[in-house]
Amino acid sequence: MILEESYRLSNGVEIPKLGLGTWFIKNEDAAQAVKDAAAIGYRHIDTAQAYQNEGGVGEGVRTCGVNREGMFVTTKLAAEVKSYEKAVSSIDTSLKRLGLDYIDMMIIHSPKPWAEFHGHNSYFEGNREAWKALEEAYQAGKLRAIGVSNFEKADLDNILDSCSVSPMVNQILVHISNTPKELIRYAQDKGILVEAYSPIGHGELLKNRELETIARKYHVSVAQLGIRYTLQLGLLPLPKTADPRHMKSNAEVDFIISDHDMEYLENIQQIKNYGEASKFPVYGSR
Repeated sequence: MILEESYRLSNGVEIPKLGLGTWFIKNEDAAQAVKDAAAIGYRHIDTAQAYQNEGGVGEGVRTCGVNREGMFVTTKLAAEVKSYEKAVSSIDTSLKRLGLDYIDMMIIHSPKPWAEFHGHNSYFEGNREAWKALEEAYQAGKLRAIGVSNFEKADLDNILDSCSVSPMVNQILVHISNTPKELIRYAQDKGILVEAYSPIGHGELLKNRELETIARKYHVSVAQLGIRYTLQLGLLPLPKTADPRHMKSNAEVDFIISDHDMEYLENIQQIKNYGEASKFPVYGSR
């Protein structure tokens, strides 16, 4: 089962191959979602300061019945944190909110503040400062791994050219019809694991009739097809849900997409409209 498999990060830390995303899960519902996921077999939970549910996620991790070392918890520095001092404080705040002695991985949520996501300011210096704080927390044992999210090649190079510890992951938007091949290849060549958030295209893939036809061929759902697609690219998918039925279904991806179908899916026409989610910067709103 995929829930029993893991990738090895560049520092040797094992990270489960499938994670539970918790974006849009309210803090008061997060603990139960984590406990439901753990009961199904999930051992990897992804949250963020911006999700405002670290407290609930931490409670779920502490009370789910799985030993702490058996769970992998990721959180993210808020996109607006672009100074060393704020990053140091922010890391400690997440530890306190989660109620954990350590965080398995902490990543910079975005190279730019969300309000300036499509702006021209690269925030290179701010990212280097935030990264220094992550490095120090990592070396102090507060974090077992560190990484980034939504970073393009130039953003990665800014860190790689000055860091003492290289990013271990880059968490980016990847799904059928949106596969940034060059960025994925570049990260992988640098020993950086690529995590795929929204592997079902924020639900938009479910509306695609072509994908329904392909999914039927494998006797799976479109959601399962999307998750399997990212796994076969060597990525780590993070489908988000609070529904135990969807959690279970999302983990039932032990099938193989043919090379022919993979090539077709890699080159299928890109989604242009993410519906209500289009207002969020990562889905293209400017």
